[in-house]
Amino acid sequence: MVISIASVFLCYHYNINFKVDLTLLSIAIIFPLVFTIRGSFRRREKALEHLSQYRSAMKTLHYFITTSTLLDEEEVSLKLLLENIEDKTILHLKSHEGSIKNLDEEVDKVYGFIHSRRETISKSLKDKLFKYMCALHEAIDNLNGIHVHRTPVSLKAYCKVFIYIFPLIYAPTIIFNIGETYNHFTVYFVVILTEFILISLYNIQDDLEYPFDDKGLDDIQLDHFKVLR
Repeated sequence: MVISIASVFLCYHYNINFKVDLTLLSIAIIFPLVFTIRGSFRRREKALEHLSQYRSAMKTLHYFITTSTLLDEEEVSLKLLLENIEDKTILHLKSHEGSIKNLDEEVDKVYGFIHSRRETISKSLKDKLFKYMCALHEAIDNLNGIHVHRTPVSLKAYCKVFIYIFPLIYAPTIIFNIGETYNHFTVYFVVILTEFILISLYNIQDDLEYPFDDKGLDDIQLDHFKVLR
């Protein structure tokens, strides 16, 4: 906004105006901006899909453990391990931490628990548990991939640079097209409004980049994907 106001003021003060084809300039900003917004929205939709798969795997494991022939203490221990995995998964997604090492260690504890009881847990039971854990692994890795790998940084930087440059070119062009004697407040309003729209779209895209951090209106409510909700 400050750049927009300063651009119009300097153009009037130093009598700067020229004609530029705004179509090319709008393509340079709008096209990559719309592309990044669509990309962020698709990632958000994919995240919802993988969260549903994650919860389905967790619920299936809970059902299987409850109806299995495990001893009571073994059943309680496995459920506690799954609860720890759930808590660590949600904490990891809400943070901006890229490493998934702590979460992997929690998942590995389930394997360690099963392996430590290889004499009491039958092979068929272990195979079924590992089958459901495979689905859980896949869902967690997919969610982590969305969490870590975002819209290309170079494309976002390109959009941001051109949004800041835009009023420097747009202001003198508007003055050239409507004439220097036209109401100055109207020119200020048009330039500020245009820049506000562009930066708002950029901020919307930036919020969609982080669908798990609870900082945007469209963020995913992770608590809805807990086993007990």
